[in-house]
Amino acid sequence: MSNQVIAGIREVTHKVFGGYAELLRIPHTARYSIGSVIACMPFPMVGMTITISVQHYYGNYSLAGLLTAVQAIALALATPLLGKLTDKFGQRQVSIPTIIVWIIAAISLVTCITNRAPEWVLFCITPFMAAIPPWGAMSRARWTRILKGDHERTNRALSLCGVLDECMWVIGNPLASTLAVISGLLAFSFTGVCVVIGALMFLTELSTEPPSQTDLARADGITRKEYREREAARAEALKAETAAEETRRRLKREGVTDQTAIDHAVEQAVADARSGKKQSIWGPGLVAVCITWFSLGAFQSATSISIIAFATEQNMKQYTGFVFACFSISSLIGALVYGAKNWHIPLWKRFYFCLAVVNIGIGTFMFAKHLWVIMLIYLLIGVCQAPTWINGNQLMLHLVPPSRLTEGMAWMGAMNSIGSSAGSAIAGQFIDRMGSHGGFMVVTVLALSSLVIAFLGFKQIKTSTEQPTLTEVAV
Repeated sequence: MSNQVIAGIREVTHKVFGGYAELLRIPHTARYSIGSVIACMPFPMVGMTITISVQHYYGNYSLAGLLTAVQAIALALATPLLGKLTDKFGQRQVSIPTIIVWIIAAISLVTCITNRAPEWVLFCITPFMAAIPPWGAMSRARWTRILKGDHERTNRALSLCGVLDECMWVIGNPLASTLAVISGLLAFSFTGVCVVIGALMFLTELSTEPPSQTDLARADGITRKEYREREAARAEALKAETAAEETRRRLKREGVTDQTAIDHAVEQAVADARSGKKQSIWGPGLVAVCITWFSLGAFQSATSISIIAFATEQNMKQYTGFVFACFSISSLIGALVYGAKNWHIPLWKRFYFCLAVVNIGIGTFMFAKHLWVIMLIYLLIGVCQAPTWINGNQLMLHLVPPSRLTEGMAWMGAMNSIGSSAGSAIAGQFIDRMGSHGGFMVVTVLALSSLVIAFLGFKQIKTSTEQPTLTEVAV
C-alpha cells in the first residue's frame, strides 16, 4: 500500500512539476527566469514598505494610502510605455536607465521619509518609484522566442512565469514587513540589491534576448520607420485575412449555406477591417468583468492596508508579511493545481465560484478578532485567488474577438491597477477615523459590491462560455 502511495505521489509530482523542470533545463533559461523574479522584488515590497514607513514616521494612514495609490497609478501608466520602448529599442537599452532612475528615487524617498520631509515632497518623488522595467513581459518574450512554433511548451512556459510570479509575492511580503518594521532604509536597501542582482542575471544573458525593432530594421538595411510601415502593412493584410476567416466560421456555425451571402459577408468584413472599422467590444459581459476587476483591485489593496493597521493595533506589525505570504503560498498551490488540470466544468461556473470564495472570504475579515484568524482565512481562500485571475483571462477569449484580445486584457489590467490605487486611498481615510475596523468595513463593501457587479454580466458570460469544452488552462 505504501509503495502505491509513493508511486502515486511521484506520478502527481511529475505531472505538475515535470514540464516546468524540462523547461528550466533548456540552456540559459533558468538564469533569466530566476533573475526576472529577483529583479521584480519592488512589486511586492515597495507598497508595503511605503505604508509601514510612512505610518511609523508620520503616524498617518491616509498619507500612506495616498502615496501607494500614486505609485500604483504611475505603475499602470509607466508599464505599457516601458514595454513599447523595449520593443522599439531593446531590453538592455531601456532597462538600464530605468533601473538608475528607480535607485535614485528610492534613495531620495527613504531619505525624505526618515527625515520627515514635507508631504508634497513625497508626492513628487513617489511616481518615480514606478520606474520598474517590465521584467515579466520581457521574460515571456524570451520564452516565446526560444519556443517559437511549439504551442504546448510555450503555454507551459507562460504558466511557469505565473508560478514564479507567485513565488516572488510569497518571498517579498514577509521580507517587506519584517525589514520595514526594523528600518525603512534597510527595506529599500534590500530591494535595491535585489534589483541590481536580478538585472545583472537577466540582462547579461544575451543569447536569449529577442531582437528589437531597431535590430530587425538594421538587419534588413532599412530605417526603423520603414520597418514599422512594412510591419503595419503586413498586419493590415493579416487583419483582413483573419476577418474573412472569422466570418466564414461564424456563418458556418449559423448554418448559412448560400454562397452569395457568404461572399458578400466576407467582402464586407474585409472592407471593415481595412477601413479600420471596429465592432464594439463593450458588451455587458466585458463591462461587468472590467468593473469587477476594478473592485477586485480596490478591495485587495484596501485589505492590505487594513491588515497592517489591525496588526499595528495588536502590536504584531512585524508578522503582517507572513500573513500576506500565506495568501500567496495558498494562491501558488492553487495556480499549480488549477493549471495542471484540463477542465470539463463550464468556465462561467468556475469563474463565479472562485470569485465568490475570494470575495466572501475577504469580506469576513471585519469579524476577525486576531491576526492569526485572518491568516487562516487567507490560507483557505487563497487557493481560489490565482484561478480567479486565470478564469478572468480565459473569459476574454470568449467576450472579445481574437484580433482585439490584447485590448480587452489591457482594459482588465488597467481597471485593476486603478482600483488598487483607489482602494488603498479610501481605506486609509477610514482607518485614520475609525481604526482598522473602518478599513475592514470598506473591504467588505467593496468585496460584496464586486460580486454583485460580476453578476450583472451573467447572461452574456454564461451564454458565451456555456459549452462544457475541455479547456487548457494557462496560469
